[in-house]
Amino acid sequence: MTGQPPGQEPDIEPEIEPEIEIDTTVAHPARVWDYWLGGKDHYPADQALGDQLNETMPEVVIWARADREFLGRAVRYLVAEAGVRQFLDIGTGIPTADNTHEVAQRLAPDSRVVYVDNDPVVLAHARALLTSTPQGATDYIDADLRDPETILKAAERTLNLSRPVAIMLLGILEFLPDEQAYPIVRRLVEAVPSGSHLTVACPASDVNTEAMAEVVQRWNESGATPAVLRSGAGIARFFDGMELLEPGVVPLPKWRPDPGTLFLDREIGFFCAVGRKP
Repeated sequence: MTGQPPGQEPDIEPEIEPEIEIDTTVAHPARVWDYWLGGKDHYPADQALGDQLNETMPEVVIWARADREFLGRAVRYLVAEAGVRQFLDIGTGIPTADNTHEVAQRLAPDSRVVYVDNDPVVLAHARALLTSTPQGATDYIDADLRDPETILKAAERTLNLSRPVAIMLLGILEFLPDEQAYPIVRRLVEAVPSGSHLTVACPASDVNTEAMAEVVQRWNESGATPAVLRSGAGIARFFDGMELLEPGVVPLPKWRPDPGTLFLDREIGFFCAVGRKP
């Protein structure tokens, strides 16, 4: 017995969204990236570190634009040529133009995209990532890459993991040490079937070696999430057991450039690759 008169529903307390706590005193990768892209969702600590890194190696500012262009080219390839209709985008970052679902659904309106990030600023803007065509779907998971089981379980709300999935890991693996990064990527790839793809982009030690080392040192001294550098061969290790697509592990602009690709004449110390699970 509830004590409610027949036909009258009990009062329901409105759901109160938890307050999002943001530490604005320490730089965060997603917000520094936003600053380099010319966005507005960053704080003085992010801008100060972004400027400091730019002084050390001016090319860092173009990493963000080159990475965004690579994302578009990779997603277009995965949809139009590989026939992928499902994406798991981990380390999403702050929404900007041409997010994964926008690129994918422009070509295939039935594409389904799940975004994953654990930055409070990204969470605050997650609604921008949840727009979708009527035929497709999008979802956002507030989770950490270090917890792949939680990510995979939550992703099943939107994705069918018995069908091919494109796992997108752009600008995130540099924040995990080798002993975490390689097993986590392996676990994610194990969870998806043949025909799935892995897309990776992260800083590499092969270009401007001394300057790259100083950039990482300054980043780590700032108190931000610690970063590590890997060689191109180290990045290729993420694709062990997969078919590494041409042109292999290369600087961002050199992965299947189109006529409008920027920075083709620059040696960018940020590498990328796409692989297919056989």
